[in-house]
Amino acid sequence: MALTQVSNSNVLAADAKSLNALKMQAGQDSPAAIKETAKQLESLFMRELIKSMREATTKSGLFDSPQGDLGSDLLDQQLSVTMSGQPGGLSEAIVRQLSRQTVPADGAAPKIAAPTAAPIAAIKPASVSQTGFVEQHNTAATAVERATGIPASYMLGQAGHETGWGRKEIKNADGSTSFNLFGIKAGAGWTGKTTTVTTHEVVNGETRKVSAKFRAYDSYQESFNDYANLINNSPRYAQARQQTGSSQAYATELKRAGYATDPDYAAKLNRAITVTQQLRRAYA
Repeated sequence: MALTQVSNSNVLAADAKSLNALKMQAGQDSPAAIKETAKQLESLFMRELIKSMREATTKSGLFDSPQGDLGSDLLDQQLSVTMSGQPGGLSEAIVRQLSRQTVPADGAAPKIAAPTAAPIAAIKPASVSQTGFVEQHNTAATAVERATGIPASYMLGQAGHETGWGRKEIKNADGSTSFNLFGIKAGAGWTGKTTTVTTHEVVNGETRKVSAKFRAYDSYQESFNDYANLINNSPRYAQARQQTGSSQAYATELKRAGYATDPDYAAKLNRAITVTQQLRRAYA
């Protein structure tokens, strides 16, 4: 059955010729044609879904016949048409896609909407240092995630950002590592080991070198544990704890709480987390 007019909304475009006709109409930038095309594509999808469900739940019997199969097929087709085009359905998503990319009737090159700029970390391949850093610390971060609920990718991303992916770790006076992956300073309440180094802080919009005392640990695992303890138990980071469902929101709340003085800290941290999320899929 061929569908040649967009007004035939109760008919299913069941063959290639009918679908091509719809595509040609959609390519003319007609909102009605685009909407009808989307509905027909959703109908086809629903028809195949219903057919698969019927085949999975119906067993063959003595009363099966070509006439019965035809009746079932017609019923599936009518159901698919009736169920398509509903508010919030698949057709609305198809309409948005077709509105951005349409094929003109004269066969010219399709018009493509300018893509939305993606975060650099989402499209740039991970570096060797980033990959090695995640491989080295993934086990420790995963263990802390299980114990505290803070996503391992968030911790790995922040540790990577703070240390330049392991290339700029905070050192002790003798040049050995302090195992401090998160740049946590040693305040008045810290009773553990410390190390004093020169770091950069943004003060009144200006970047300055300052001497600061940082916490030191006996292992990287201790660093992850202490970071999780800080985030989960300090009232200062209460809002960040509530935003672990979104890396952007989590990074924003850390910056707002004063974790770092860099005005671009949230954006940089979110990009770092995106990198670790991509890399950790290999360990899933």
